[in-house]
Amino acid sequence: MTLFDARPPAQGLYDPANEHDACGVAFVVDIAGRASHDILDSGLTALRNMEHRGASGAEPDSGDGAGILVQMPDAFLREVAPVALPPLGHYAVGTAFLPTSPRAAVDAQLEIERLAGEEGLRVLCWRDLPTDPDGAGVGPTARSVMPLFRQVFLVAGEAPLSPSALERRAFVTRKRAELELGAYFPSLSTRTIVYKGMLTTGQLEPFFPDLSDPRFVSALALVHSRFSTNTFPSWPLAHPYRYIAHNGEINTVKGNRNWMRAREALLRGPAELPDDLSRLFPICTPGASDSASFDEVLELLHMAGRTLPHAVLMMVPEAWENAPEMDPAKRAFYEFHSSLMEPWDGPACVTFTDGTLIGAVLDRNGLRPSRWWETADGRV
Repeated sequence: MTLFDARPPAQGLYDPANEHDACGVAFVVDIAGRASHDILDSGLTALRNMEHRGASGAEPDSGDGAGILVQMPDAFLREVAPVALPPLGHYAVGTAFLPTSPRAAVDAQLEIERLAGEEGLRVLCWRDLPTDPDGAGVGPTARSVMPLFRQVFLVAGEAPLSPSALERRAFVTRKRAELELGAYFPSLSTRTIVYKGMLTTGQLEPFFPDLSDPRFVSALALVHSRFSTNTFPSWPLAHPYRYIAHNGEINTVKGNRNWMRAREALLRGPAELPDDLSRLFPICTPGASDSASFDEVLELLHMAGRTLPHAVLMMVPEAWENAPEMDPAKRAFYEFHSSLMEPWDGPACVTFTDGTLIGAVLDRNGLRPSRWWETADGRV
C-alpha cells in the first residue's frame, strides 16, 4: 500500500479508471517580478473563489484537494529555519509526507538522509511544519489519512554544486525516496515550494499558518481546487504538482504512460545527473493520476536541459499537421518533436511554472478554454 493507493477496485460494470474530472485552476503573477505577500493573498483569494470547482463527499469538511505553488520564500525561511541557511539557490527545501508513527517517521527521515548522501547531498536540518487541522476545520476522513509534515533542507555534500546541479540532485533524491521508501514530497526544489493537501479551498491557509505570515512573499502564485474522479482523494494527489496544475483530463494517458515506460531503456541524462537513471524508474508512478504522470514526464524533460515552455509544447503540441498557414519554423518544431514524444491529449488547460516564469497552454483542440487579464498595476 502506497500513498497513491486510494482508488477502489473495479466492481461489476464500474471501473474507476474510466472516471473524468474538471477542476479549478488559476494563477497570479507580478510581471516585473516584485515579490510581495499581496501576491500570495491574491492567489489564496482566487483559490477560495474556486470553491465551486472543487468537490467533497457527504462529509463537506473533507475536501478533494487544494494547494498553492509559490517561489521560494527565502527571507521567511531564514527566519524560521532552525539553522543558518546558505544563499538562495544553494539549498533545496521540500515538505515530506511522513508516517504518523514517531518511530516510523524517524526511520523515514534517516533513510531520506541516507539517499541524499548517496546523491552527493547533505541534510542541513529538518523543520516541523506548523499545521492547524482544528483551526482549519479539517474533517475526520481527511484527518484519518493525514500524514506527518516535516520540511527538509538539503545542501551540497563535500563537493560544491551549482544551483542547477543541486536542483537535479534534489530531484533524484526525491524520486528515490518515493520509489524506495514510499515517502512523498509535494516539492523538493531550490526555486519553488508547494503547500497542498486533502483540503477544501477555504481550509488551505488556516491549515498551513506559514501562508498567513506577512514575511512569506512571492512574485507568483499558482493555485488549484480539485474535483477528483479519475482517482479518489488523497493528500499527495492534490494539485499543484512540482511544475503544473491543470483543469481537465488527459484522455490519452494510458498510451502516454506505456510509451514512457518503453522509452526508459533509452534514456540518458545530462552530465549533472549520474549516468544510471534506472533508479528513477518508473518515471510515471503507478496508481497516480493523469495530472501526476504529466508532471513527472514534464519534470524529466525539463531536468534534461530543456526550457519549461519547450518541454510543455513537446507534450501538448498544437494541431500542426493540417495547418498550412502555420509559421514554417513553428511547424518544423512540432514535426521534429513528434518523433520524440506523442501528444498528451484531452480537454485540459495546463498551467505551469518553474519559479522563474509562469504560463498556461490549452489542449490541442481548445476544449477547455481559459481567460486572462493584465491589470494596470502590472499583474496577470
